[in-house]
Order: sequence, then C-alpha cells, then structure tokens
Amino acid sequence: MRWNPKVALVAGAVITLTALTACSGDDDPAAEPSEPGATAEEVTLQLAHSYAETQPQHRCGAQVIADEVAAADVGLTVEIFPGSQLGGDADRIASVVSGDIDMDIQGASALGAVYTPISVLDATYAFDDSDHLARFFSDEASDELLGGFEEETGVHTLGAWSAGMRQFTANKPIRSPQDLEGLRMRFPASPQFLMNAEALGAAATEVAYEELFLALQQGTVDGQENPIVNIDASNLEEVQDFISMSSHQANSNLVIIGGDAWGGLSAEQQEALQAAVDTAMEQVPGCVDEDEQAKLAEWQETGAMEVVDDVDVDAFRTQADAYLRENFTPEQLTVYEAIRATSE
Repeated sequence: MRWNPKVALVAGAVITLTALTACSGDDDPAAEPSEPGATAEEVTLQLAHSYAETQPQHRCGAQVIADEVAAADVGLTVEIFPGSQLGGDADRIASVVSGDIDMDIQGASALGAVYTPISVLDATYAFDDSDHLARFFSDEASDELLGGFEEETGVHTLGAWSAGMRQFTANKPIRSPQDLEGLRMRFPASPQFLMNAEALGAAATEVAYEELFLALQQGTVDGQENPIVNIDASNLEEVQDFISMSSHQANSNLVIIGGDAWGGLSAEQQEALQAAVDTAMEQVPGCVDEDEQAKLAEWQETGAMEVVDDVDVDAFRTQADAYLRENFTPEQLTVYEAIRATSE
C-alpha cells in the first residue's frame, strides 16, 4: 500500500525521545556529526488503543505492529497499552499531539476533535465497505486530507484499516429508516456520529461506550450501533434480541504517531515501522471478517441474537446521502466527495 507522508521537520532541529540520546565528542576527530533523526541507542515507542486484547484490532493490528518491528531488529521496540490504559479517545489524541503518547490507534471521529475534516471518514455510508476504505487510503485521494491533518496537528498517519461495518442492534428488527422511529438509539457523542444519527433518521442518545451494556439492560436506551467485533466484546447479545445488518458505516482505525516521535527515528527505523503497519493493514480486515462470520454463525445457531439480513440498505443510503450533502460544510463535502469518487 502506498503512502505519501508529508513529514513536518524543522531544519537543523534536534528532536529528543525519552529513550533516545545522540552524543558526539567535540574532541574526538573520528566522531561523525549527528544527522537529523539519527539514533545512538534503542528507542521504545508507546502504542495506545481502546480495544480488548481479544479483539482483532489488537491481535492482528497492534500486536502485529509490535512483532514486526521487533523482527526487523533496528533498535526499535513498540510497547502496547490496550484497553484505554492511557486514557479515553479524546484524552489520547490530545496526548499524541502534545507528545505525551507516541502512537495511537484512533477512530476518525476522535481525530476530528483536533482536525474537523478528518471526521468525515466516519460519515454514514461514506464507504461502501472495508475494501473501499482501504482503496481510498491507497489512492492519492487521501493525500490532501492526511497532509492537512499533519500540517494542522504535527501528527503523522502511518496507515488505516476498518474494524468492520457498524450494524444496528435493538429488541426489534430495524429494516428501514421508519423502524427507527420511537427508538432511543445510542450513538457516540461526537459531532459526526450525531450527524449520522440525524441522517439515518435515528433519535440519538449519548451514552459512554463503557456504560452501554448497563444502559441497554436498564432500558435507558433501546438500541445501539457498533461493528460486530465490538458488539461481541461487550456481550450485547445478552441485552439485545436483534442485530440488523445495515452496514451503515465503516468503523475506521487510523494508526498515528506524534511528529517528534516520528522525526526522532532513524530512516531505517521509520522504514521498519511503516512496513510493520503495512503488514497489520493487510491482516486486520481478514481477522475481522473471520471473527464476524464466526460470531454471526454462533448467534444464529444459539439464538442469542436474531440476524436480520433483509435491511433496506438502499433506503438508508439514499436518505443519508441527501442529508449529508445538505448539511456538510464545503470543506467536509470536499472530503466526502473524494471518498465517494473512489467507490467502485
């Protein structure tokens, strides 16, 4: 997969990492002057994310990155902090920008808190499927968006994948926009997700992900939407009767690294880290698909949740597209149209 990073380096600056020291003796005639980004000792990078270690985002994503970097043997170690150990999404993106966390796996909506246009990646039906998301990020169409994100924040994007399409769950089938009427549907409390709710015809109720199971159990909300791997990880089949296969959003994960952390690596280390992320990007979609198919088969066999596979996706898509085109800002609409232009 091709990436065109626009790395913001200040000429002549010496960038320091916690585990990095660059030393040269002035009185040693054999000492070579340090090149920008050159490293004298091993570097350890923190990689944070919000997922459980059983989920494919960790197993086939973060862990693959760490393992591939270790195998490259270039003096670089990636230490993983899963399960929001280093804070929630909003806190972590701020920490990556400030340099307190080196790397993160984030959804586009969380990144939208520091660069609004990138949140459009999470617009409902922007992507047809996970392959479409991968195609967009391998195309020049993504260059302007990622370049603007880096220019605004100093944060470099190493890659992206989809953790599956988001589906509706509730205690009744949801086959059309009309079926959402009267239901209190939980959506994440980000501007793009709340716009998605409006576009789909849902009445959004904001509930933290960590509180979702209890909210459904107590009837605070009637339903929710998430990719299957998240629904499974949260055991939502215990409090929801139906999963309706609306496939209304490609759940985005972007692998990002702070500018100082990226710039402080040697060229060899940068190459190894990028190659590791490329390998993870190739593996995550397959892992997600395997997990999804296994879980759907299990639900169908046990009756834990009834799988509704006759959703009128065209009705949802048509309604959502009209709403987004009417309500996006010109800048957001440009991103949306660039995504749609890469649809097959």
